[in-house]
Amino acid sequence: MAMAAAEGELDLGVPSCLHLVSAFLAMEPAHVLISLARDCGGGSITDRVQRFIWDHCISKADGNFHVPYLKSVLKKIIVEVESHGFEVLDELYERIAFYMTSVKADDSAEENSRIFKCISFLFPDDCYELPSCPKARKLVVTLQCSLNMLEGDTGCSVWPSSLLLSEFILSCPEIFSNKSCFEVGSGVGLVGICLAHVKASKVMLSDGDLSSLENMKLNLGLNQLSTRVDTLERSDDPNLVTCVHLPWESATGCELQDFMPDIMQVLFSLVIFLGADVIYDPLCLPHLVKVLAFLLSRGKSLSHLCNRSCNGILSRSVQINGATSSSGSDNLYKAMDDGLNVEYASKKGPLAFIASVIRNVDTFDRFLALADEANLRVEDVTEKFVLFNLLPYLQSYPRSSVRLFTLTHLSN
Repeated sequence: MAMAAAEGELDLGVPSCLHLVSAFLAMEPAHVLISLARDCGGGSITDRVQRFIWDHCISKADGNFHVPYLKSVLKKIIVEVESHGFEVLDELYERIAFYMTSVKADDSAEENSRIFKCISFLFPDDCYELPSCPKARKLVVTLQCSLNMLEGDTGCSVWPSSLLLSEFILSCPEIFSNKSCFEVGSGVGLVGICLAHVKASKVMLSDGDLSSLENMKLNLGLNQLSTRVDTLERSDDPNLVTCVHLPWESATGCELQDFMPDIMQVLFSLVIFLGADVIYDPLCLPHLVKVLAFLLSRGKSLSHLCNRSCNGILSRSVQINGATSSSGSDNLYKAMDDGLNVEYASKKGPLAFIASVIRNVDTFDRFLALADEANLRVEDVTEKFVLFNLLPYLQSYPRSSVRLFTLTHLSN
C-alpha cells in the first residue's frame, strides 16, 4: 500500500514513507518504526525499505542524534529482517558495528542528557486553504528536550497536551492569528513556535524554571525565532518572542499586572493565555489557580476600560493550554464548525482553555475545588472541537486521553 516507485525505489511523498521518516525524526519507539517500515514494504521490511531507511533516516542522522536510540532502532530492524529470511543491507550492518565498537557512552549519563527531536506536523491535501498550511504541507519543529521527564526535567519534555494544543493552533489559526498570546508553563516552547507560525501578533512565553527558560530560548532560535527575556515593551517584529521567568508560587499581583497594560496596547484584540498540562502537580495547584483567578478577574475591568477608550474594538479571551482530543481512528479530522472558531475568536470578556491528561482523579478534583473557591467556572468542552490529525505517525502520543476545559471568572 506504500509502494511508489516505478523504478523500485520508495517515494518520500507516499504517506506511509513520510510517516516512517517523521517517526524516526521524532524518536518514536523502535517498535513503532518497525510497524511503519512494514507498511512501507507491504507487510515486511524488504530490500527497498531497508534502502529507504538508510537513505532517509540512518545516513542522515548527524552528530546531535541520540546514539543509543540509533543502536536500538538498528538492532530491531536487523532482527526483523533476519527473522523473515531477507538479507540485511550492508550499510546497516556496518553502521551498527561502528556504534558497537567505536562509540562509547555512559548509559546513565545518556538517559539524563538532552537530545534533539523534530516534530513534523503533516497537513493533509484537502486543507490547502488553511492559512497555517505551508506550501510543502509540512511544518517541522526542531526541539532540544529531555529523554526522561521522571528525573526532574519536566520543563524540558514534550507533553501530550502541548502536542494537542499545537494541533489546535494549526487547525484553527483564525483563533490565534493577529492576536496577543501568553502561555503559562511553556516548557520546550513548541506551542509558542506554532503561535508564531500562525502569525500571532505577539507571543509571550513563561516558565518558572530558569533551566527550562534557557532551553526554551535555544529552541526558539533553532526555529528561526529571536527572543528577549523579561521585557514587555512593544515590538513590531513578528519573529520576536518574549520569554518571562514566572514562578507561580511567588507571582504577585504587581508582576501579573505588568502583563495587562502591555496586552491592552498590543492589538486591541483577542488576548490568549496558554499553558500545557499545568494541573498534574497537586502542590502547584493553589499557586496556579491564584494566577489564573487574577488574570481572569482583572480581565473584565481592563477589557471594559479598553473597550471604552478604543471604541469597542477590543475583544478579549484568555486561553490556558487549549488542546483538544480527536476521537476515532481516521487519519484526518476536519477542523469542525468554522462558526465555533469565530465564536471563540470574538468572545467578549476573558475566557480560558485548559487541556490536560487527568492522571489522578483526586488531583483533578482538588483543582476543581480550588477553582470553585476562586469563583472560577470549569466546563469540559472536549467534544466541541474536532481537529486535523497532524501527527498521524506519533503512535506513542495518547491523543484521546487529553481533555479540554474552558475556565471563566463568575464575575464576568
